[in-house]
Amino acid sequence: MALMRSLLCIFMHIVLFSTLCFAADPYVNYVLKVSYITASPLGVPQQVIAVNDKFPGPPINATTNYNVVIDVTNELDEDLLMTWPGIQMRRNSWQDGVLGTNCPIPPKWNWTYQFQAKDQIGSFFYYPSLNLQRASGGFGGIIINNRAIIAIPFAPPDGDIVILIGDWYTRNHTALRKDLDSGKDLGMPDGVLINGKGPCRYNTTLVPDGIEYETINVEPGKTYRMRVHNVGTSTSLNFRIQNHNLLLVETEGYYTVQQNYTSFEIHVGQSYSFLVTMDQNATSDYYIVASARFVNESVWQKVTGVAILHYSNSKGPASGPLPEAPSDIYNTWSAMTQPRSIRQNTTASGARPNAQGSFHYGSINVTDTYVIRSLPPTTIDGKLRATMNGISSLKPDLPIRLADKHNVKGTYKLDFPAKPLDRTLRIDRSVLNATYRGFVEVILQNNDTRMQSFHIDGYSFFVVGMDFGIWSESNRNSYNKWDAIFRCTTEVYPGGWTAILISLDNVGVWNLRVENLDRWYLGQETYMRIINPEENGGTELSPPDNVLYCGALQSLQKPQSHSAATSIMIGVSKMVLTFVLALSVGILINSHADG
Repeated sequence: MALMRSLLCIFMHIVLFSTLCFAADPYVNYVLKVSYITASPLGVPQQVIAVNDKFPGPPINATTNYNVVIDVTNELDEDLLMTWPGIQMRRNSWQDGVLGTNCPIPPKWNWTYQFQAKDQIGSFFYYPSLNLQRASGGFGGIIINNRAIIAIPFAPPDGDIVILIGDWYTRNHTALRKDLDSGKDLGMPDGVLINGKGPCRYNTTLVPDGIEYETINVEPGKTYRMRVHNVGTSTSLNFRIQNHNLLLVETEGYYTVQQNYTSFEIHVGQSYSFLVTMDQNATSDYYIVASARFVNESVWQKVTGVAILHYSNSKGPASGPLPEAPSDIYNTWSAMTQPRSIRQNTTASGARPNAQGSFHYGSINVTDTYVIRSLPPTTIDGKLRATMNGISSLKPDLPIRLADKHNVKGTYKLDFPAKPLDRTLRIDRSVLNATYRGFVEVILQNNDTRMQSFHIDGYSFFVVGMDFGIWSESNRNSYNKWDAIFRCTTEVYPGGWTAILISLDNVGVWNLRVENLDRWYLGQETYMRIINPEENGGTELSPPDNVLYCGALQSLQKPQSHSAATSIMIGVSKMVLTFVLALSVGILINSHADG
């Protein structure tokens, strides 16, 4: 009997300890079913990718340090991965959702992502990362809230509104893939969507009748936080609201110096938060506009999304011409005025109580410099390809760290060049061998003819400089070393460069890519492999129990009939129940014997 009581005591300690561990940081759980539905956002019925039968998908809402569990079911007819750009996946690139970190989820399978929003706040979005699927949908917003103990640097808004803008084709992603595979350019998009809907009929010539458009309902005198994301394929957009100012307060997880803008350029993959006050007299509704930029706008006039801002006391529909975008893009030197004006609010607290500006990045010695040059797509081995430093990336057929863990040789090369080399362009799996705890300078040199957005998974970086021309070391004299914005996706102007600084403190394998889907699909990406040479389990998590296998390790993959995470939880529950029953029976038997 004493033994049974001891065992019960030990078990209760285990349960209590486990409860305390799980209770330290709360969990939020989501189930996402990714499938096709038919929709007509531009008046033409087409197949789109929905999440939980919604297009766009539902928002994911969490708070700093929360553990986020997302069970994804793939009901498409092709492989799927969901990615969460901007969520840094500290020590845990196994959850990042790109081919260099995860094997894809086969059709009719599901897989459970589990990650922590460690020391993060802000506005992001999720989407499917494979084979241009984002061009058909599958995207939704992510909101990471401040903890209650951390004050936000503005009065709490009266409402929180997610706005997803993006260029749109009436051809779905499989048709767009065929175009690129055959060597064609995607051409001009068919329009711009705002929250998955086409434009209101502001112009009877440009907009056909019968298109469903987005209406955002507001109350007079209230202030709303609008989280605006460019989820499109390849087009930079100018965002504006008729007769209203946009007070910029945050971008991709970091608070900014607060400035008013009448319109704002949002490039592919970027996210911004604005405070918008309903301070007009509501004589009518107001236009919300997202129009194509850095193109021939007179030809691309139809590539314009228009929604309606509707006050509860509005006296009539919106009317008149749309508010115009600024014309400074035709003066290339003034076009960078706006992005250069975005600066970090150094006194505000972000996810932690300490001020954002307490990390004095400008006084840290740079350990390595990488110059990454992109060129216009060209033919390599008979195929249209896009390159960085002369290499067009061949998609991984086995995640890089999984290959490392299983000693699979020859799946990739650690030879991505630190600068452009004078050699023949090639297709390869070339990975950048970065140094853990290095502080690196990366020059993104865009010698393409298109505006590009560059993103790095697992990290945010300081955008310290940008200009036109070819970068040289003398350009360092113009860097912002005091309050550069800290973000995860930056624009790089055609014929120009952007300089970023990164502290490499997050172990794993991280995708460095363009967010422009056509260039990404054609190979404009690489991976940074960042390994702690003294790894003892403290800086990188082990592969999750539900890890998927593919490529050279396909034989290790077991058939799946339901969620791996569900199986794990069922197994744990059965084990606990069995243990409790065994203890109970033992206690009863001993009690009867004692009696």
